[in-house]
Order: sequence, then structure tokens, then C-alpha cells
Amino acid sequence: MGLDLYAGTLTRYYARDWMTATQRWAEENGYGYDRIGPDGPMEQEQKPDPAQVLPAIEGWRDSLLAALKNGGTDCPAWPESIDAPYYTDKPDWDAWHALLLAAACSTCGEQLPSTVERGWHQKFGDIPVVQRASRENKGSLLAGAELWLPFPEPFWFQCPNPLGNQITISTTAGLRKELEGLNTALWQAPEEEVLSWPCTQGYPATGQVMPDGSIRHIEAPPQLDPVSLAKYAYAILWEAVTFSEEHQVPILLDY
Repeated sequence: MGLDLYAGTLTRYYARDWMTATQRWAEENGYGYDRIGPDGPMEQEQKPDPAQVLPAIEGWRDSLLAALKNGGTDCPAWPESIDAPYYTDKPDWDAWHALLLAAACSTCGEQLPSTVERGWHQKFGDIPVVQRASRENKGSLLAGAELWLPFPEPFWFQCPNPLGNQITISTTAGLRKELEGLNTALWQAPEEEVLSWPCTQGYPATGQVMPDGSIRHIEAPPQLDPVSLAKYAYAILWEAVTFSEEHQVPILLDY
């Protein structure tokens, strides 16, 4: 399974009324596309009823806010709906873990490696600098956060998500602070440059769309540039944070 980043209401996400970046590209260019989830293909008839999803998500949200308030943290309720706009893009696993590796190296004062092998993320947890940084770092990225809520203060915690699975949850305020710190430590890039990275950084091309609509395969190199991958994932996450703050919606990882 690939990794996508989604920023929008949880109602729309769990009702599956959204398209990944790959799915949207396929539809716009006349290609078929099937999303494969943990339980197999996610067919149209599998979509939950939004009329049932909305009250369930609102109930989960209100219970979470009540629990946080009881613990001394009073957070505002974010709006939920089925038709609010959303943002999505696809960092995929290698670029996402390159961003986490950049955070780990920044924490421990080490340099990123010059190259990584394609699929290297599968051994991410065995990397010594990652293990050290995970013990030292207080941020949500290395804590393994999968959901960021639009709260104005930085903190993270663990609790069940709307499906009952225990996950790490943080805040968009905390995520912005982490990203700003990472940029300051590693790149000092102005926002204009950051926003260009989805087009200038990331994965080497593995296909070319020909004039007749067919796709010519290009052999993928076995080695990838982790700095370029980290910048690519960083820019996608930065855009998601900006969207989240503008629309007051959560950000989550989809895989």
C-alpha cells in the first residue's frame, strides 16, 4: 500500500468521499484506477452512508474534547461536514521516511546519507540515529503521529481513532512549529522555494505519457536522494498544514 496525506474533515475522509492525487490524475487523463485498502479493493458500494458517518465523527470529536478538557486542556471544536473542501497529495513511504530521517539527523546533529535504496523505509526503525532521536525528540513526527487536529497549541497524545485503533495524535500548531524548526536547521528555504519542491524534488520519473496517451516505462534507479525526498515530503506536509489552518480541518496519513 502507498502513503497519501489528507487534510479535510474526518467525515468526508471516513465516508470515502475524496480522491487521492493518483486517483484524480487517472480520472482526469482517462485511466482506470482501483484503490486497494487493507481489506482489498475499495469499491463504490463499500462506501459508508455519510448520514451515519457525520454523527459518529461528531460524537468521537466531542468525546475527545471532553476528555482533553477533563485533563486540563480546553480545545475548540473543529467543524465537521461531508462537503467541505479537502487537500491531498502523495509523499509515499520513501519520501515520508526521508523527512523523518531528516528530523532524526537534525535532532542528533548528523548528516543525511548521500543515497538510500528504493524501499529503504522498511528498515527505518533499525537505523541507529532514528533510535537515538526517537528517545530524545519530543515532536509528533518521530513520535509516529498519524493524525493532527486543528488546535492552537502544540502537544501530542495517544488515544483511539474513530475506528477504535490506538494511534498518536498531535496538533497542526505543533506540526507547523516542527516544520519551521526543521527548515531553519537544515535548509533556511523561503516559502516560495518550499512551494516549488513538489515539482523540483522527490522521486525520479518512472514513466512518460506519450502523445497517443500511452505510458512509456522508464527504469527506476535503485538509489534515491534522501535530501530531495525529504524536501518533497516536507513541501506536501507544509501545504497540508496551511490548508488545515485556513479551513480548520484535521490532517491524517492514509495507507
